[in-house]
Amino acid sequence: MSRYTEAICKLCRRHGEKLFLKGTKCATDKCPVARRPFPPGQHGKRRRKDSNYGLQVREKQKVRRIYGVLERQFRHYFAIASKSKGITGEMLLQLLERRLDNVIYKLNFSASRSQARQLVKHNLVKVNNRNVNIPSFLVSVGDKIEIKQKEKIRKSIKELGEILKDRLIPGWIKPDSAGLKAEIIALPAKTDIGFAVDENLIVELYSK
Repeated sequence: MSRYTEAICKLCRRHGEKLFLKGTKCATDKCPVARRPFPPGQHGKRRRKDSNYGLQVREKQKVRRIYGVLERQFRHYFAIASKSKGITGEMLLQLLERRLDNVIYKLNFSASRSQARQLVKHNLVKVNNRNVNIPSFLVSVGDKIEIKQKEKIRKSIKELGEILKDRLIPGWIKPDSAGLKAEIIALPAKTDIGFAVDENLIVELYSK
């Protein structure tokens, strides 16, 4: 499966806002978006007015990059959302929020979603007392999540938790930070995603 391998901070600069792809670095003065708040490249400082289609594509790309999913995966989520009961755009965001790697990130067990994805892939996460190594696994209400009993890993996650203690955990997740456990007590709402997004632009793009 292909992955983006170039400088990640270029993506944030391209969108003109922090997408928090580099973990703790994004909250420091070293963040390239804060130092160079214009798109990368030779003509980055030139003003460019996007068409309506351009805005739709840019919004889709922003959400896709934040959650670290490929285009094919994103289309799959949209197809599920469009067939679900409810508002398509909000259902799409809910599906992305329910990804296991995103839940690990929201619990402050990792500094970024990419780091959370590594934790899951390395078979360090349990869901309902079962090993789950699929980052795209969708959690449901009642699911119980736990980091495996590996002292070195648990120690590093707890140390990271102290650094990230000011980062709020959404209300749909009930954390047990001391035990590195959590329970899903509700489904996420749009207000839980933590960044500004116009999901209607994405719906318009895929509805053409």
